[in-house]
This record gives sequence, C-alpha cells and structure tokens, in this order.
Amino acid sequence: MNVQLFKPHPWHGISAGPSSPTVVTAYIEMVPGDTVKYEMDKRTGYRKVDRPQKFSNYVPALYGFVPQSFCDEQVRAYAELIAGRAVERGDGDPLDICVLTERVINSGDILVEAVPIGGFRMIDKGEADDKIIAVLKQDEIYGQIKDVSECPASLINRLKHYFLTYKNMPGREDKVVEISHVYGVAEAHEVIRRSMEDYDRLFRSHLGAGV
Repeated sequence: MNVQLFKPHPWHGISAGPSSPTVVTAYIEMVPGDTVKYEMDKRTGYRKVDRPQKFSNYVPALYGFVPQSFCDEQVRAYAELIAGRAVERGDGDPLDICVLTERVINSGDILVEAVPIGGFRMIDKGEADDKIIAVLKQDEIYGQIKDVSECPASLINRLKHYFLTYKNMPGREDKVVEISHVYGVAEAHEVIRRSMEDYDRLFRSHLGAGV
C-alpha cells in the first residue's frame, strides 16, 4: 500500500478527479453555520481565518473550490462571450464551488465528490468570479438533481442573496457584485474545463508533471 507521508497542497497537490468535469473533487473551506469566513492560504495550503462574517447570513451550502483550477483568460473570455459585455479579467483564484447536501457536515478542510449541475456567472468589479453549483455525489435528496433548473427557486435565491451581499459593509451597500445569469450543467462543464486550461497554462510548467 502506498502511504502519503505529507499532506498535499489542496490546490496544487490534489487532482480534480478522473471524471471531471462531470464529477469533481471539491476542497471544502466553509460549511453552513461558520461564523467566520475561512479560506485557503495560497502559499501554504492551510485553511485560515479570512474575517468574521459581517452579518447573520451564512453560506447556505458547503463552499470551497475545485483543485487545479484557476480563473484567468479562458474563464474571462467565456464570461464575456456569454454575458455579451466586457469582462476585464478572471479573478485570479481557484474556481469556486457550492455543494448541496441534506446531511449536516460540521467542519471544512475536507474533500468531497461533487456532481456539477450549473452555476452563477458572477462579475465582481469587472472580474469573472463564477460559482459552480453541485450536489454531493450519492446524496439521498439532492443527488437526484441533474440540472440547476430542477432546484427550488427559493434555494437558488438564497445562494444568490449570499453571494450578492456577503462582502457588503453596513452603510456601504454599493453594488459592486452582480450575477449576470444562472446557467445549467453544460455551461458549468465548460467553465470547469476552461478553468483547468487556465491552471495548466499558468502553473503546470512551474510545478511539474507530478502536480
């Protein structure tokens, strides 16, 4: 049996999975109920506290990113093409993903298998910042959903509200973030593929074939 002696970097050292983009490995940074915003430290790979949550709203799904993905030129160009407006750049982060499950998962810093069903085309100050929506593989309730169009509207609205407001400060509710539209599974697969191409272009030659 091969034993890994060191914890791999969750962004660079873990594969998105052999079945991506139809099934992806997702690294989970935050879970519903977290009262602070956690995110991965890009240099070390450790999960860190970014900031306390500003309001009582909380992330309504498991939230993290797809390993070995990056939102850069390919993601930007696709957002610009579909949105029909200028998009300046990708946001320079791994591709975000929300994973729906009926089970209570109490802590982040874990890996899950997720089945993408759609996403939000979010534009944050001119940057493409897509949010993939997925379901936990084999989930008893959400696992039957094949496309975001099958989700209850109230659930999609809850997710949209979180992403449109979680950066706001009291008294400074300027609209700097927008969701141009909600898209289905085919576009989600294309965004994932493009984010992996962006990752390969920028990182693969630097990190080596063993990434």
